Amino acid sequence: MKTAELRQALEKGACPPLICLFGEETFHRDQMLQMIIDRVVPEDARDFNLAVFQGKEASGQAMLEQLQTLPVFSPRRLVLVKDFSAVPAAESEKLLDYLAAPLSETILVLVADKIDRRRKFFQVFGKKGALIEFKPLYPNQIPAFVEQQVRSAGKRMTEDAMAFFCRRVGTNLQEIHGELEKLCSYLGDRNLIDVNDVRAVVSDIRADSVFDLTNALGKKQTSEALRLLGRLLADGMAPVLVLSMMVRHFRQLWKTSELLAQGGGRKDIARGVGVNPYFVDGLISQSRQFQSTQFAAWFELFLEADLKLKSSGGNPRAILEALVMDLAT
Repeated sequence: MKTAELRQALEKGACPPLICLFGEETFHRDQMLQMIIDRVVPEDARDFNLAVFQGKEASGQAMLEQLQTLPVFSPRRLVLVKDFSAVPAAESEKLLDYLAAPLSETILVLVADKIDRRRKFFQVFGKKGALIEFKPLYPNQIPAFVEQQVRSAGKRMTEDAMAFFCRRVGTNLQEIHGELEKLCSYLGDRNLIDVNDVRAVVSDIRADSVFDLTNALGKKQTSEALRLLGRLLADGMAPVLVLSMMVRHFRQLWKTSELLAQGGGRKDIARGVGVNPYFVDGLISQSRQFQSTQFAAWFELFLEADLKLKSSGGNPRAILEALVMDLAT
């Protein structure tokens, strides 16, 4: 089932008993989830007919009990499991018998960034329910999304402002929506957004930073890292400064990887790396995407790039782009 088909079914009052919303594009995914909740369980009936589980804390038995509970003063009830990919396989498999014969009065909704369709769980799920994927938009699809959002807000945007805005915000729809809300608030009663409006709000409030670049590198998001690198250089960031911040971030990842291998916890990592505990989860997540043996080789690449930048005749952008390709692939 596709998104449009589910939307049409919900508008007609119908709904599959099993729905899995998955994918990295969270803006439309969240919108669809809210539509399901609104259509399935009226707000005044949610105290008794809406059960919400978080992935790490969800047990198979508890979910099963909620699924087998009949609705109270409502034709349907909804069981929602967020971050389903974090539910241990042993717990999710306790639902297999239920998935084969789900109750029509209960709607089970799973939300996840990724799923493995090869698992027996999702093969059974797909026979009775809907697996709906939300993929990130390509860069050339962003202007149409922005135009639709601007039109929905009762505003218009000049062609130059549209191009400038899209260069600033990237492809994250949640961020784009947030920036457009700021723009509309800034406009007040005016209806036309021009380049100066975008420059006043977006470039000052959401300036790409070198930390965004290093985070993209840590997550192996090559195209995003290259876009951010180009933006930093275009905004006048010195190439040597960009490189030094990249080195700093990967040094933190290397140290995090070593501490994890030694059995260190979050507090040990925060103290050992010298960062605020708030940033530890991000470092742990990124460090696990790399083999510990890779870091030494990468620091040789950093040294090589540093020598090239400081020697005459080298193209700084080409040098850093080549480095990004090596690090993020």
